[in-house]
Amino acid sequence: MLLEVLGSVLLGLGLAWAADRQFSARLPARRAVFLAGPIGALFGAWVTHLALGPGQLLGTLAGALLIGAVLLSLLLRPPARLRGALRH
Repeated sequence: MLLEVLGSVLLGLGLAWAADRQFSARLPARRAVFLAGPIGALFGAWVTHLALGPGQLLGTLAGALLIGAVLLSLLLRPPARLRGALRH
């Protein structure tokens, strides 16, 4: 269980770092991104652990990665060229 928690937090931080590097102009403050990544991964690990049961470390970490990425994708804003088009 401890490996699942530690692994999911590290995966969430890695996802947040990658998202910040790739989409920094389209994301809110870095603090929010680096907070949402690990929280999303922890939530994903919890949900996946409940679904798969104990002893499924790789499956739990895969679920943590997936749900963490989904949560970070919800923070993305549209690109600047689309924001102007959406206003009119």
